[in-house]
Amino acid sequence: METLKKTLHDSPVARWIALLLISSTMFFAYFFVDVVAPLQKMMIANYNWSPEVYGYLGGSEFILNVLGFLILSGIILDKMGIRFTLLLSGSTMVLGAAIKFYALRFIDHGTMVNILGWELPATAFVAFCGFALFGIGVEMAGITVSKTIVKWFKGKEMAMAMGLEMAVARLGVFAVFRLSPLFANAGSENPAEWDAANSVFMGLAFLCIGFLTFLTYVFMDVKHDKELGDAAKVAPEDEFRLSDLKKIFTNPGFIAIAALCVLFYSAIFPFQKFSTDMLSSKLNMPADEAAALFSFFPIGAMILTPFIGLFLDMRGKGASIMLYGAILMTVAHLIFALMPNENFNYILALGTIVILGTAFSLVPASMWPSLPKIVEDRYLGTAYGSIFWVQNIGLMIVPGIIGLALSKSNPGVAEQIAANVPGVAYNYTVPELIFAGFGVAAIFLAIYLRRVDAKHGYGLELPNKKKA
Repeated sequence: METLKKTLHDSPVARWIALLLISSTMFFAYFFVDVVAPLQKMMIANYNWSPEVYGYLGGSEFILNVLGFLILSGIILDKMGIRFTLLLSGSTMVLGAAIKFYALRFIDHGTMVNILGWELPATAFVAFCGFALFGIGVEMAGITVSKTIVKWFKGKEMAMAMGLEMAVARLGVFAVFRLSPLFANAGSENPAEWDAANSVFMGLAFLCIGFLTFLTYVFMDVKHDKELGDAAKVAPEDEFRLSDLKKIFTNPGFIAIAALCVLFYSAIFPFQKFSTDMLSSKLNMPADEAAALFSFFPIGAMILTPFIGLFLDMRGKGASIMLYGAILMTVAHLIFALMPNENFNYILALGTIVILGTAFSLVPASMWPSLPKIVEDRYLGTAYGSIFWVQNIGLMIVPGIIGLALSKSNPGVAEQIAANVPGVAYNYTVPELIFAGFGVAAIFLAIYLRRVDAKHGYGLELPNKKKA
């Protein structure tokens, strides 16, 4: 009797080591994404930025991706493979982060530039360029990591593995809200003396470490493919073709998940960038204490996501879980929007953050393992790239919309903060109602997704793990 050849893929230890390596890089990437999020007021006061400029900084991460680089990233992944794309994404993140650090450290804070009739600080413009380049790298890394997990865990603990990867990445969000203020203040208790460049430098250093973990995984992946031999090679009929883009964008399941994705993430990631100042304003507490409070948001998601992934592997119900997550997200933002400040306290804030963190566990944990059920493996990388592209459209636009809404609903406040007038704070009712509106739309889309799944039989409600 012929003995089946065992490979690294068959070794649980090897699979989880591979997951740890790629997840570590995403931890450092998520840290850098929000590295200045706890420092909003300091950016306005010390860098001559307005709320709109600060919001556009968050959106700049996604500009080049929306212009087509994310779909191109997916095509590169499907054409060039996981190893090439991991190294390309890692080096791009490091380069973009270095440019952002240069902008905040070495460019004079008072220098202004005129870009197509828009006058803004030179620090902001160069930081936008660096963050946009970083954005290409981090989103490319995201889709590559997703396809890597499918490669190692398909038919096994795939949803749990994706959940654990997201948990480790969100630990980076927890770390940034705890550590970024410490890196920025460098021992000074006066917020006016904080320097965001210190935090950005530490984020850059972390990304360099993350590049090394990607590199370590590449050696492991080479060994894996050598063990597989011809089985690792892609047959001509299984290669990606540009015509596959039409199949992706005419797939009703993909369209439903992509639309749900952009609405859900538009109410989460842009919110993170304003959350510290929102809590500081609503609870009348210092920014570093507000950042520490919000740091509990990713902790809940980090703890719950792997268990939700395990449930999806064993029991399924992916489409239903997305609906429950959209409902919880809407409830959380409505509490932030409508609860009067005099009735809003630390315990209520923490409870609302936990609700939002639970929503942040439910939707991504069920969304990303669902995509391989809807599209073919040969263009899975492009499908992930395409759905991230749709997501990035919202993430590019929404921070600027929120910054503009904040400025228009609080006339004169930015000028008072820049002048260091004590006791001045923003009212976040209008921005929070916008986030809640995204949640309501996401609820209707999640209901639609369940109907699409029932009609086309994608199996989103079925378990991910195949029985032996």
